[in-house]
Amino acid sequence: MPSSLALTLPAKGAPFTVTAIERRVPRDDDVRIDIRYCGICHTDLHFGHDDWGGTLFPLVPGHEITGVVAEVGAAVTSLAPGDRVGVGCMVGSCGKCGPCTAGEEQYCAEGFVKTYSARDRDGTVTQGGYSRSIVVPEHFVLRIPDELPLDRAAPLLCAGVTVHSPLRRWQAGPGSRVGVLGMGGLGHLGVRIAAVLGAEVTLLGSSPEKAEDAHRLGATRFADLRDRRQLAALRGHFDLLLNTVPAPLDMDLCLGLLGLGGTLVNVGAPSDPVASYNTFSLLDARRVITGSSIGSVRETRETLDFCAAHGIGAEIETIPASRVPHAWRTLAEARYRYVIDIATLTAP
Repeated sequence: MPSSLALTLPAKGAPFTVTAIERRVPRDDDVRIDIRYCGICHTDLHFGHDDWGGTLFPLVPGHEITGVVAEVGAAVTSLAPGDRVGVGCMVGSCGKCGPCTAGEEQYCAEGFVKTYSARDRDGTVTQGGYSRSIVVPEHFVLRIPDELPLDRAAPLLCAGVTVHSPLRRWQAGPGSRVGVLGMGGLGHLGVRIAAVLGAEVTLLGSSPEKAEDAHRLGATRFADLRDRRQLAALRGHFDLLLNTVPAPLDMDLCLGLLGLGGTLVNVGAPSDPVASYNTFSLLDARRVITGSSIGSVRETRETLDFCAAHGIGAEIETIPASRVPHAWRTLAEARYRYVIDIATLTAP
């Protein structure tokens, strides 16, 4: 089998090493991609640290992938060598269940095949984008619009669609009041996209130094989650709260910020995913608490097209492969997404 250089975690707690991993020979419906950039998502850390259990080691993380098509299988019709493309969180699904046939592959009844740390349909373990190349079925490869630079487009394949999908589903737009909880890799895109959709946007966070950035990205207000007086002034204010924080929050406090029939959508995934709330926080104003998982292939395509049309790219710091361990240690300090320049990944 062909091999590819990759940044690999051999085991939980082990340091990254540069190794050669196997990539399959492209099948008829496959696309082989030379990877140019890969974003570092907080989910990568959760898997690398085995926070949720079940990580398959050795692990090559990375599911915010952009690059150029190097080879296509005989049955591929929508892509050709040289095309600019991306791959997000999924590289497979059953294709037959209700969600899949409805174009909601992320809710596949059999479980979608994750880009890394998953058993593929042939039994092999998937390995992600901290590598020089990847082979993916055509259906899960997205064309990157020419207006989007490949480095700033990479985080849109996960962070972008993860916030764009619920903002669309819960009708953020003119006349709606949206609060974005947290402004990291997901949150900064949530602020920007909600503002472009026409909503009144408030950033709710614990980092006042990000208030200026929030206003630059389209927020009309910053509120400190630690300041009860500021939050009291916003009680019942919001139609939609988008929770991007990958850590536990006071759910009752957040729910109290919603008006009648308001919705709290969780998209951030904390290490400890168990949360509690008082039922009266829902009953008092017919509030809804829900969640949204990444986005479908269709929604990812719509996100890329939307961002291209409105000049939206992620705010990134591009780093060499040698700085990935440092980036993992300082991810909370990123403004707002670390993106690996895969050309710097070389054999030791």
